Amino acid sequence: MSSKAPTLKRIDAGVLEIGYFEAGPAKGMPTILLHGFPYDPHAYDAAAEQLAAAGLRVIVPYLRGYGPTRFRSPETPRSGEQAALGADLLALMDALDIPRALLGGYDWGGRAACIVAALWPERVAGLVSCGTGYNIQNIAEAWRPAPPSAEHRFWYQYYFHSERGRLGLSENRRELCRLIWQLWSPSWAFDGATFERSAVSFDNPDFVDVVVHSYRHRFGGVPGDPALLPIEARLAQQPQIEVPTIVLQGADDGVDPPETDDESAPYFSGCYARRIIPAVGHNLPQEAPAAFAEAVLALA
Repeated sequence: MSSKAPTLKRIDAGVLEIGYFEAGPAKGMPTILLHGFPYDPHAYDAAAEQLAAAGLRVIVPYLRGYGPTRFRSPETPRSGEQAALGADLLALMDALDIPRALLGGYDWGGRAACIVAALWPERVAGLVSCGTGYNIQNIAEAWRPAPPSAEHRFWYQYYFHSERGRLGLSENRRELCRLIWQLWSPSWAFDGATFERSAVSFDNPDFVDVVVHSYRHRFGGVPGDPALLPIEARLAQQPQIEVPTIVLQGADDGVDPPETDDESAPYFSGCYARRIIPAVGHNLPQEAPAAFAEAVLALA
């Protein structure tokens, strides 16, 4: 995070020891911000600073497989499935004794936030979901092909289905992840220092296993963690989200461009709004921190 941010903290939460940053007053409204693949908490440096200055208690964790976050047992499956991300977020809230929070996220982090909002709405005061608004996977329908114009953007997912892709991610993780940053945010002129600040998080010893499992599981190619089957069963029902929600989409998102029709809207039964941010790509909180912070504050 920025030079004004506090030092890294750690807490045992469920199956993980989670590394996280915290900013803002301890009695402020808890606000948890969750990064995606392949990014890390630095995506929220500027937005977290703005939210903390506005009086929110901002918590930005490293997801499983990133940075200092570690599995507490070598026996725990290195799963990257959606239920794991949701369970991790709920465990973090319990460990920090947070009964209710604002949640914001994109990509994997948006999925975790949507899952908790859908399954445990009493724990969520409001949701800011970037990119795909309703970010809960419909794994039973994952075999159905998307239009070719969308399929080609998912090359990295199919790459990770192969052992060649696993090896490529392991041996070339910086080059591969930097390419993804460029493809997904074509109008974002990030520099080498900005990328490297986040890229060190990909050196986590579980990064490759978690990432590969995530992209294989979402297509039904590998089994999930047996302990998470009850959550996956609930997610298979494609539950609606009733908490107040603002969806933010980057107009220049190279992997998940916004559609004219808002296909996510029917999945939200509460107060709902969608905003498309011009000249912004996939990494929306880092590319447009003011727009992201404005959306969070609108729900506070």
